[in-house]
Order: sequence, then structure tokens, then C-alpha cells
Amino acid sequence: MLLRTAWRRAAAAVPVAPGPKSEAPTRGLRLRVADHAPQSAVPSDTATAPQAESVLRPLYMDVQATTPLDPRVLDAMLPYLVNYYGNPHSRTHAYGWESEAAMEHARQQVASLIGADPREIIFTSGATESNNIAIKGVARFYKSRKKHLITTQTEHKCVLDSCRSLEAEGFQVTYLPVKKSGIIDLKELEAAIQPDTSLVSVMTVNNEIGVKQPIAEIGRICSSRKVYFHTDAAQAVGKIPLDVNDMKIDLMSISGHKIYGPKGVGAIYIRRRPRVRVEALQSGGGQERGMRSGTVPTPLVVGLGAACEVAQQEMEYDHKRISKLAERLTQKIMRSLPDVVMNGDPEHHYPGCINLSFAYVEGESLLMALKDVALSSGSACTSASLEPSYVLRAIGTDEDLAHSSIRFGIGRFTTEEEVDYTVEKCIHHVKRLREMSPLWEMVQDGIDLKSIKWTQH
Repeated sequence: MLLRTAWRRAAAAVPVAPGPKSEAPTRGLRLRVADHAPQSAVPSDTATAPQAESVLRPLYMDVQATTPLDPRVLDAMLPYLVNYYGNPHSRTHAYGWESEAAMEHARQQVASLIGADPREIIFTSGATESNNIAIKGVARFYKSRKKHLITTQTEHKCVLDSCRSLEAEGFQVTYLPVKKSGIIDLKELEAAIQPDTSLVSVMTVNNEIGVKQPIAEIGRICSSRKVYFHTDAAQAVGKIPLDVNDMKIDLMSISGHKIYGPKGVGAIYIRRRPRVRVEALQSGGGQERGMRSGTVPTPLVVGLGAACEVAQQEMEYDHKRISKLAERLTQKIMRSLPDVVMNGDPEHHYPGCINLSFAYVEGESLLMALKDVALSSGSACTSASLEPSYVLRAIGTDEDLAHSSIRFGIGRFTTEEEVDYTVEKCIHHVKRLREMSPLWEMVQDGIDLKSIKWTQH
């Protein structure tokens, strides 16, 4: 409340420079006011008054990368950013006690969302740290007896890199291939489990193609073979129903900013019965049951807890709404454009993540053309390498199609108008880029591109 009052007073005191009236924002663009405040926080005679200027920003359709903060989450966090600033580990005064109470309430909120006991929730800095703790922590703790791990070829990079790091330490890792649909073969998983396998790590929902793995079946296999099961559920928690006991999950990674919470906070679920032991990666004061030393950031974990509670309340409504918008987007694009391929299994799929390949169009060119919509490409257009996505390669997508993929993200705050605008622009630019493509022209003339032997000059 104090913070809001201070902002209102500051805003009232700022004279807005008269200028020409800005034109109404073009359809599909959101108007955001950027407040360019002076560098110094201390008022001085020389400091210039901050000027408010209107900035047009693209529509946001990249919710797999991050989600906007839900206003209800911000409301829960504000008191702990301003008034209740105690260290939650200070046991000798009220400031510490009130922060600790807030932290434990947040732990309860996270646990409730996944059907866990609050004592099984450990706060971390995000899903990357949670994945590192789960994979390296379990492998190193049981290394005297078990030196083998299993994961898939389509995992998030932090899981694959953690496994590579363990390989350098002498562990053996099996990287399971996936079927064309993006789903693993359960028989292959069973066959890969060895007597010295300590952990199986399979992500719940893929961040690039939105495919849902059969988590409950994997959990049953792991439980029957006495192997711990970890799942990276960053893209699934709060979006689809998950229960760690029903699905026999032993470790689960959670991210705050993927569920309309703040960035820089996450959690890991670590089962207590039967107990899973992990070797801590970080040394320090022994906070979070000795598994993650360091002061817990109260405002961030309060935000994570609030985001989990809101997600639990609105999951069913959000899922129905997002499914409807996703169907609208795919149907309109596929009805208007030929040679569009949806990557990943259409049935076992989270609807908010749609990965489409537009044949005979470069994904990078399409992204640049769609500059008023924030999207991402399945190919590594932002890296120095122009190699297509390893996830699309793993599901057997042709290299040319993998290069032409775009990921559309639909979330809680995406509107029907935004979907329609994105579809309209996408169709227009794909048609325009195909008209410029000699390959598209050859296909229209009935030439089979795969039969051509290209020569280098």
C-alpha cells in the first residue's frame, strides 16, 4: 500500500511534456508506457524530470519462454518487498518469524498443487537448479552402488548437460530415442534399466513441441524396478493435473516464471517415504533441510506459492480456454495454408504449445516478418549456429522442415483477438515468402524436390 501511494504521488508530480498526439496503436499491438527515469535515485537540481513516452510493443505469444506475472501474485508479494523484510531464518525476533510463516505457507501452497507433503518441497532458484540437484544429487549419493542413469534425447538442455557432466565423472548414461510422435517407447525404457540404474529422468511436457509423456506409466515401471523417477515438470505444473503419489514420482522440478510467478525462484519435490537421498550441490548454512543452503528469498517464494494457488483454482478453466484458442489457431492456419505440419503427437499434447513447420519457408525469415508478434523458432535462429532444433531432429523431422518451424505459445492472458491477428499475419507472410521461394515454384510445377541431385559450384 505504501509503495502504491509513493508511486501515485511521484506520478502526480511529474509534468508530462506537451507534444503531438500519438496515433492510435495499430491493431494487434499493445500500448505500453515506458517511464525513463533519471539514473540517480537521489533528487537533485540537475536531474531531469522523467518523461513518459508511449512505446508500441509486440503481442506476446511466447509463454513457453516465460509468462507475465499474474497481478494476484504481485499483490501477494508486495508486502514482503516493502514492510515484511525479515530474514526467514532469523529465530530471535518477529521480523524473522513473520517471514518464516510466509515461507512455510508458500511451501504448503506448492505442495498442495502436486499432492505432496510440505516437508517434501525444497525452494531453489528455478527449474535449472532443481534439475541439477535431482540428477547430480541422486547420482552422486548412490554412486558407490549405482553408476547408471536413463534420460531421453528431447530433454531440456540443463538435464542433458547435467548428464554429460556425470559422464565425465565416470557415470554411464542412456539417452532414449523418442518415436516420431515425440513420446518414448515404454518397452525400450524397461529394457534400458540395469541392476545399477539409480535414476530415470523424463520431462512431463516438452518445452518445444508440447508433447506429454506417459508419466504415470513411467512411474509404475520405475517403482517396480526400484529405480528413482525424476520429472522436469516446469512446463506442466499448474497447467495439467499432477499427483506425485498417484504417478509414483520421486523427484519433480518446478519453475516460478512458467506459471505466472516471479523469475529467479523454483522448487524441487523430493520424496520422504520411501526416502530419496541427494547430495547437496551448495554448501552453506544448511537451509532447506541441508539440501539447498542460502537465504530463502521470502518475496519470491511467496510469489511462487501464490502462483501455485491461483493455478490450482483456475487450472480447469484455463485449460478449456487455452484448448479452444489453440484449436482456433491451428484450424485457421491449416485451412488457409497447404504443407503445414504440426510437430509432436496431436493427442498426447499440451494445447498451449503449438509447434508448426511451414514447408518451403525459412523459420528465421518468418520470425523477422512477424515482428509485431513475439514468437520463437524451433530452429536455433538466435544462436551462432543455424542447426535445427535437437528436439525436432530427435522426432525425425526433415532438416528443411525443422528449419521452417515456429512455436506459438497460448497462455492465461492470451485473447481471441491476439490469436486472430497472429493467424492473419502468419498466413499473409507465409504466402508472401513462398511466392519468393524457387522451391515452392518447383513444387507447384510438380517437381519432387527429394529426387533432385543438387550440385555445388
